[in-house]
Amino acid sequence: MNHYKLLSLSLLVLILGACSKTPTLPDPEPNSEIGSGMDNDSSAGTRGWETDGLDQGEEFGDEMAGELGMVLYFDFDQSELRPVYADLLARHANRLANNAQLSVRLEGHADERGSREYNIGLGERRAQTVRRMMLIQGAAANQISTVSFGEERPAAFGSDEDSYQQNRRVEIKYTN
Repeated sequence: MNHYKLLSLSLLVLILGACSKTPTLPDPEPNSEIGSGMDNDSSAGTRGWETDGLDQGEEFGDEMAGELGMVLYFDFDQSELRPVYADLLARHANRLANNAQLSVRLEGHADERGSREYNIGLGERRAQTVRRMMLIQGAAANQISTVSFGEERPAAFGSDEDSYQQNRRVEIKYTN
């Protein structure tokens, strides 16, 4: 009888340990500039997503990338873009259209609220929305790839609205 109790207790500990999250390490310099996305949640207000001028251009020897916004932020549970930001995506799409050798990877992210599976899907929907806008603006489909990291790669650690806001994003990464 004691063996069954010990086995049950061991199994319970293993199950609980498997369900816990492993912490991820923060980026060396988390992005401190915050924006937001579409207003699909009535509590989200009128905030829109904005861009951050990360300087990826030096990595590829192209100064223009540093001048363009490289991170797009969204409101809670949103994946739609506001028309006011079409110009930013048009500039990226124009850059791709004029440089056939360039390509981008759109990395979708979400904050920690919601299940892991839901957040992976939300990050993918965000990346696909940005991709569709870039295609409409003239980029070629073979120049754009998407990936979703959901909540797995946060830009900010914390359980407050500022941290959540920094994690609801799509990052535009030029790959060549």
